[in-house]
Amino acid sequence: MHLAVIDMQRVFADPDSPWATPGFAAIVEPVSALVAAFGDDVTFTRFVAPAAPAGAWRAYYAQWPFALASPDAELYRLAAPFVADSTVDATTFSKWGPELAARVGGSTLVLAGVSTDCCVLSTAVAAADAGVPVQVVADACAGVDEESHRAALHVLGLYAPLIEVVDAASLR
Repeated sequence: MHLAVIDMQRVFADPDSPWATPGFAAIVEPVSALVAAFGDDVTFTRFVAPAAPAGAWRAYYAQWPFALASPDAELYRLAAPFVADSTVDATTFSKWGPELAARVGGSTLVLAGVSTDCCVLSTAVAAADAGVPVQVVADACAGVDEESHRAALHVLGLYAPLIEVVDAASLR
């Protein structure tokens, strides 16, 4: 099994950020415990802005102009206490692609992080479409609000047996 920690970044942790995820602080401990348990089989991902948005992303960044910043900007750094020697960065909601696929190999992809209803969901569905078994750790994910988190978990559960919604205790 390989753990992908999705977008535990300052832009989602900071309560003053337009992209604040209210449940972020509540999942720091369970995500930290998963990171410790998975050891070297962990990948941190980051959502970053493209240099020049194209297609539908132009309208997206017109709505969120603060986010058009360099990948090295403070808002895109991992939030404390998380650190990583390297990250898989993507300008898309899904982090599934050749780089993450290479790290996962033929094992099960375990997902934790934010937000359940956006980047976690998008990554899970893309990986499942590629034939990778996916487990989403419900109590180590947070959505834009609790209702959206629960709704996303419900939708992810509809993808069974490709995607399994689990809790952290079941992975121990």
